[in-house]
Amino acid sequence: MKTKTLLGGLLASLMIMGSAASAQGPIRVEVYKSAYCGCCGKWVEHLRKNGFDVVTKDVDNVPAARKALGMPEKYGSCHTAKVGSYSVEGHVPADDIRRLLSGSPKAIGLATPGMPQGSPGMETSTPQPYETLLVGLDGSATVFARH
Repeated sequence: MKTKTLLGGLLASLMIMGSAASAQGPIRVEVYKSAYCGCCGKWVEHLRKNGFDVVTKDVDNVPAARKALGMPEKYGSCHTAKVGSYSVEGHVPADDIRRLLSGSPKAIGLATPGMPQGSPGMETSTPQPYETLLVGLDGSATVFARH
């Protein structure tokens, strides 16, 4: 009988926690981009389709926004973003962002340097392999995901 009560209480707790998590709503992403870049808009749509709440901010100087968010220039792309306490640089897939947030590593954030063909927002019939990097607090990077 005690086991049944314990399991019932655990199930109720999990249901309440799940409701609280969904009540918080989608994760907010602030994207800093040029008003004239089409692939940035496509990346924003990729995030929205994957359940993120995206706010775009058109800026004249993306490198300055990148610097303000703490991302080293050597990982630069055409847009930069902030999600939680992290910077996200370039065409990083939504699943990589979710994995970053669930793992909560001590890091500046994620970067997909350049504009790799086949990454979200850069879809093409001839995709190329690319990597998402985890950028450490010291500016060094390790491979976070291969695509």
